[in-house]
Amino acid sequence: MSITVYVPRDSAALAAGAERVARRIAAEASARGLDVRIVRNGSRGLFWLEPLVEVATPAGRIAYGPVAAADVPALFDVGFLQGAPHALHLGPTEEIPYLKKQERLTFARMGITDPLSIADYEAHEGYAGLRRALSMAPAEVVQELLDSGLRGRGGAAFPAGIKWQTVLGTEAPQKYVVCNADEGDSGTFSDRMTMEGDPFMLIEGMTIAGIATGATQGYVYVRSEYPHAIAAMNEAIARSEAAGYLGEDILASGRAFRLEVRKGAGSYVCGEETALLESIEGRRGVVRAKPPLPAIAGLFGQPTLINNVITLASVPLILSRGAAFYRDYGVGRSRGTLPMQLAGNIKHGGLVEKAFGVTLRELLYDYGGGSASGRPIKAVQVGGPLGAYLPESKWDLPLDYEAYAAVGGTVGHGGIVVHDDTADLSKLARYAMEFCAIESCGKCTPCRIGSTRGVEVIDRIRADRNRPQQVMLLRDLCDTMVHGSLCAMGGMTPFPVLSALDHFPEDFGLVVPDRQAA
Repeated sequence: MSITVYVPRDSAALAAGAERVARRIAAEASARGLDVRIVRNGSRGLFWLEPLVEVATPAGRIAYGPVAAADVPALFDVGFLQGAPHALHLGPTEEIPYLKKQERLTFARMGITDPLSIADYEAHEGYAGLRRALSMAPAEVVQELLDSGLRGRGGAAFPAGIKWQTVLGTEAPQKYVVCNADEGDSGTFSDRMTMEGDPFMLIEGMTIAGIATGATQGYVYVRSEYPHAIAAMNEAIARSEAAGYLGEDILASGRAFRLEVRKGAGSYVCGEETALLESIEGRRGVVRAKPPLPAIAGLFGQPTLINNVITLASVPLILSRGAAFYRDYGVGRSRGTLPMQLAGNIKHGGLVEKAFGVTLRELLYDYGGGSASGRPIKAVQVGGPLGAYLPESKWDLPLDYEAYAAVGGTVGHGGIVVHDDTADLSKLARYAMEFCAIESCGKCTPCRIGSTRGVEVIDRIRADRNRPQQVMLLRDLCDTMVHGSLCAMGGMTPFPVLSALDHFPEDFGLVVPDRQAA
C-alpha cells in the first residue's frame, strides 16, 4: 500500500531546499523498494520549520522539520514513514501549538491539499460557495458580503460589499473584476502563499465576484517577482476551465466568467489600484485622479471591481457558510480573520491567521517566540513600509482597524516587521522617505518633491544642523504629504517617519524630559 508524503512547493520551502528534499525522498524510497507517493502541498506557514515534511499515517499526518536532503536516509532508517520518533519529529501536525492556536478560515486548506488538484479542493468545501452563489440573485450575493462585514484586506479596509454594490448598480456593456496581487509591502507573503498554495480559492472568489457584479472578465495582476505564483495561477485557471468552473457557461448556469493573469514589471506604486489599471492597459503605472472611482469607470473606462487577494479569497467561505458565520469572528467593525505575517527579527517567522482582536504582544511572543537575536524587541512596524513603528506601549492594543487608526497606526495587509533594540529609528525613518522618493510615480508634487526633501531634512536632523528647526520643518512637510498627496504612497509615507520621531526621539538626538509621555 502506498504511503503519502507531503513536501511543500511553496517559495519559502523551495528557498530552504524543499526540491532537493523531495528528490531525495523519491530516490531513497525507490532504492529501498518502498511505495511512496509524494504530494507537493502548500506551506503551513511555519517558515522556521521549512522544509516541513509530513507523512500520512493511520493516526493522522505526522510532521518532521526542518528537513534537509542529508537528513532523509536517517529518517527512513528510523521509520519516519510510520511516524517514528526522530530528532526532527514534531508529532501530529495539527497539534503543533503555533498552528493549533490559530483560527484558520481563509487558510483552512493551506498545506493540507495539493494546490493544483480540483478533486482535493472540492473535497475540502471548495466551490460550495460558487454553487450557492449561482442559485442566488446578484443582489443577494452582494448583500451576503455586506452582512459579513468583510473589509478590504489590501490596506484601506473599505467595506468590500459597498464596492461590489457600486459595480453591480452601474450599467455598462462590459464590467471587470481585477485582483490586486501586487504584494509589494515588506514582510508580507499571504497573497503569494494563497496563489501558490490554494489558487482555486482565489479563482472561486473572483468568479463569485463576477457573478455578483455582472462582470464577465477578470484579471489577476501579479508582480513579476512571483514566478511560482504566476505558474500556479495559470495552471489552476486552465484546470478550472477544463472542469467547467470558468468559461462561457459556468457549471451549465448560463453565466460567463473568464480569467487571465497579467504580470507586473516591478513597480511598488502599481499596488495602488488606479496605477495598476494603467499598467494592465499597457501604460506606465501612474496614479489616476479620483473621481471617477474605478467602480464606475475603471479598466478600459468600464466599471471595475478591484480587491486584493485575501479579500477575494475570503469570499468562498462567506458564501459557503453564510455571512453570520464569518461575522461572528473579530471585534467592533473589524470582522472575520486576518492572515498576519511575522517577519524581520523574529524567532518564529511565518503566517498566523487570527480573528481581529488579538494583540501584537501575543503575536510577537506566543507565536513569534520573541526576537531571533534574543535581544529585547524595540519597535514593530505594522502594515508594510508605510506603516507606523509601534513601541511597546502600543503592543496590547487589540488588532483592529479603528484601534490602530486612533494611535496613528495602520493594520494594512497584515505585515509585521520586528526590530530589536539595536535598531536606529532615525535611519529607518530616512529609509521610508527614500523609499517613497524612489518608488513615487512622480505625478503629484507632495510625494515626488516632499519625499526627496524629507530625506535631506532627516539627514540634517541626524547631523545636528539646526535640529529643533529641522524637526519642525519635517513635521510640516509630513503634514503637507498626508493632506496633499494624490494617493497613499505619499499620504502614508509620513506614518513611519512621524511614529519614529514621536516614539523614539532619542534616536534623532532629541532630549525628552518625560519619557512616559511617548
